Amino acid sequence: MGATPPSPRIAVAPAGVLSWLDDAVREGGGEVVPVAEATGLVWAAFDRPRQLAAVLADHPHLDWVQLPWAGVENFRSMIDHERRWTCAKGVYADPVAEHALGLLLAGRRGLAAYARRTTFDRRDGNDLGHNLFDSRVVVLGGGGIAEALLRLLAPFRADVTVVRRTPQPMEGAARVVGHDALDLVLPDADAVVLALAATPDSVGIIGRDQLALFGPHTWLVNVARGQHVDTDALVEALTSGAIGGAALDVVDPEPLPDGHPLWSLPNCLITPHVGNTEAMARPLLAARVTENVRRYRRGEALAGPVDPDLGY
Repeated sequence: MGATPPSPRIAVAPAGVLSWLDDAVREGGGEVVPVAEATGLVWAAFDRPRQLAAVLADHPHLDWVQLPWAGVENFRSMIDHERRWTCAKGVYADPVAEHALGLLLAGRRGLAAYARRTTFDRRDGNDLGHNLFDSRVVVLGGGGIAEALLRLLAPFRADVTVVRRTPQPMEGAARVVGHDALDLVLPDADAVVLALAATPDSVGIIGRDQLALFGPHTWLVNVARGQHVDTDALVEALTSGAIGGAALDVVDPEPLPDGHPLWSLPNCLITPHVGNTEAMARPLLAARVTENVRRYRRGEALAGPVDPDLGY
C-alpha cells in the first residue's frame, strides 16, 4: 500500500462563525491552522465578501477556497483561475426541492387563501383547488435542486419542461430547452418553479412580459433568488388575477418590508428564505467540507467546483 498523504493544512475563517467546521476539516484528515500557515481555506460567512477579499490579498499562497453556500454571487468578483474554488452546490438540493414541492402543492391546492380565513367557507373551492397530478410544470434551472425536484415530481405524473443554459437531457424531464425557448413554454404551464443560479443574465428572467404569458391558474414558485423576478410586475399580476398566485421563499427586496403589498395578497404565500435552515444545513455542509478535505489531501478533483467564467 502507498504512503498516507500528509494532512493538509486548512484554515477555517472568520473564526467562531461556524466553529463546527473545524471538526469537519479534522474528520477529513486535515489540520486546522491559522490562515498564514494554510494552503486551503474554508470560508464560513456568506455575507462578508470584502473580508474574504482582504484575506486573499494578504495570503496569496492559498490555492483552494471552499465557500459555504451554493450561491456565490457575493463572491463572484474575486473568483479567478489562480486558485481552486468550490461551493456547496448540490449540498442543499434535497431540502430546497422538498420546500419547493411544499410551496407548489400549497399553491395548487389554494392553501395560501384558505390559511388566511377565519370562517368555514367552501363556496369558491372549485376555483381555488387544482391537482398537481398530471399537471404541466416548467422548471428553470438544471442543477441539483432541479434534479431533486424532478425525482419528487415523478409520483405526481407531472409533465415537466426544464429550461436551462445547456439544454441536455435530464432524468424525469419530458423535455429540456434553452433559455431562448422560455417564452415558448410558459403559456402551457400550470406551474413555474425557479431553481436557477443567480447570474447577471438571470436577473429579472421572470418579468412583465413573461408573467403575461402565464395562465389565470398558473402558480409561480421561487426557491432560487428574489432578483429573478420583477417584484412590481408580480404584484400587478397577482392583484389583477392574471396569474393563479406566487409561492415565494425568496423575494426582492429581502427581507421583504413590513406592509409590502405581497404580504396581504390572498394568492401569495411567503416563507422567509427557509428552504434550507441552519439545522438542515449543518450536517450537509459539514459532510461536503469533510469530503473535499479528503479529496484535497489525495489530490483528487474537488466536489462543487465553481466555474470562474460562468460565475457559479
